Amino acid sequence: MSKQRILIVDDEIHILELLRYNLEANGFEVVEAETGEIALEKVTSESPDAIILDLMLPGIDGIDVLRRVRKSSQSNIPIIMLTAKNEEIDAVLGLEMGADDYIGKPFRTRELISRLKAVIRRSNARNLSNESDLEESSALKRGELELNAKTHQIFKQGEEVFLTLKEFELLEKMMQSPERVFTRDELLESIWGYDYMGETRTVDVHIRQLRKKIETDDKNPEKIITVRGIGYKFKAQ
Repeated sequence: MSKQRILIVDDEIHILELLRYNLEANGFEVVEAETGEIALEKVTSESPDAIILDLMLPGIDGIDVLRRVRKSSQSNIPIIMLTAKNEEIDAVLGLEMGADDYIGKPFRTRELISRLKAVIRRSNARNLSNESDLEESSALKRGELELNAKTHQIFKQGEEVFLTLKEFELLEKMMQSPERVFTRDELLESIWGYDYMGETRTVDVHIRQLRKKIETDDKNPEKIITVRGIGYKFKAQ
């Protein structure tokens, strides 16, 4: 069985060395990049299974690298952001741009590896599903939205809408059970995994970004409805 390949992007040599040592000790193959430019090249040439991406980089910064990856043909690669800043806005911005998770420096390597395994597991879960199960539940149509789980595509009025992995999984879960109210904790556990150590605002950020892509007016949503004090539901069309 081939090792999972992780691309580490950081301009601090000691961080690269620390992560390389711990990731290799946990059975991963490691590829390194010290700049955003090199990182983008290695996303194409090395086809990593996941990326650990520093926010603050010389030249092309982490947010721009994230944005470009999410617009590329490899848009579903799980990405964990590293940030040395304590400001919440940086983490939120990363999530809005499509990061799967974030962790602040200094970090505990055990926690980082746990989160890395969680995002990879969630990313691979669809590929591990039985083909017949996919055939049975591959297509969902709700009003002007059509979701195909087998091809991992979503269409609005016949035009494809490009979603990140987590956005797609959130929408799929809610479209499968229209009018059912999902709590934030329930969505967090279901989409990010039971061992995910994040906060429920992660769900809010992804819902906000999802609304921008599928709602006619994301400020007055008609598809994904907030149930005050509880969570969200997909409105039956």
